[in-house]
Amino acid sequence: MISRKKPESLNKMPSPSEIRRSSPGTRTATKRALLIGVTYKKKYMLKGTVNDVKSMRELLIKNFGFKEENIQVLTDLQMNTMEWLVKDCQAGDSLVFYFSGHGLRKPDFEGDERDGFDKNICPVDFLTEGMISDSEINSLIVWPLKKDVTLHAIVDASHSGTVLDLEHVYNREQKRWEDNSPPSGNARKHTDGGLAISISACQDHEIAVDTSAFTKTMNGALTYLLVYILKKHRGLTYGDLLDLIHEELSKFNEGGCLPAKFLRKIFKNQLLQTPQISSSKPFDVYKKHFLL
Repeated sequence: MISRKKPESLNKMPSPSEIRRSSPGTRTATKRALLIGVTYKKKYMLKGTVNDVKSMRELLIKNFGFKEENIQVLTDLQMNTMEWLVKDCQAGDSLVFYFSGHGLRKPDFEGDERDGFDKNICPVDFLTEGMISDSEINSLIVWPLKKDVTLHAIVDASHSGTVLDLEHVYNREQKRWEDNSPPSGNARKHTDGGLAISISACQDHEIAVDTSAFTKTMNGALTYLLVYILKKHRGLTYGDLLDLIHEELSKFNEGGCLPAKFLRKIFKNQLLQTPQISSSKPFDVYKKHFLL
């Protein structure tokens, strides 16, 4: 499968451009998902992204009741598809944005990042057309979220910790939410009353791994562990889920298998990938159950 080819067999719905022309109030679906896995070309190629979106699609349908026709699967990332996800969202809607691909960070010249860096996700043509920044993602799929609409973003990419620019980041070690609001106070980062929650593959300064160490096929480490845990355990809270992901990564790092030894050698004896949760509003992660 080449990077620009759409896996048509996975899509049971009209194109985003056709849906965008439909009149407000005609949509009845309460669950929608946009799943993007970018493979890229040559030295930037990722081999696990298509497997990732297939795994996520199956999880949403079989474990969380999403209808096939309300899931759009793409191997490229376009602005109009992100707009489609949140267009005309209504109270009670559950939306999922999933991205598996490259992430990069670059210096922030707007003064709205606490660490001084913008986090970006990379479309297939990012070398010529540029990247999509955290501020752009925030304005496209966070701003429009109305009251009682919930968006979950799952981003399996490097430097993705705060890639949605949400105002609260959960510190798992200290078990508390930390402030990630813009230091200048001038930039808008909040929703229109809804809730946005992001699960990221790693912290902003870390690299995410595309690997076959967990299974015979290539997958993003976060995606594989997230799907594996959610299929194995029911009724998890967000805190439970995050703890189990970290436990599985620790088991892998401490294991004696050849893939683990190989990756530990590359990453100087440890797999420097720390998945984290961020949110538009703080909540008790050990009381709120994970639902999509």
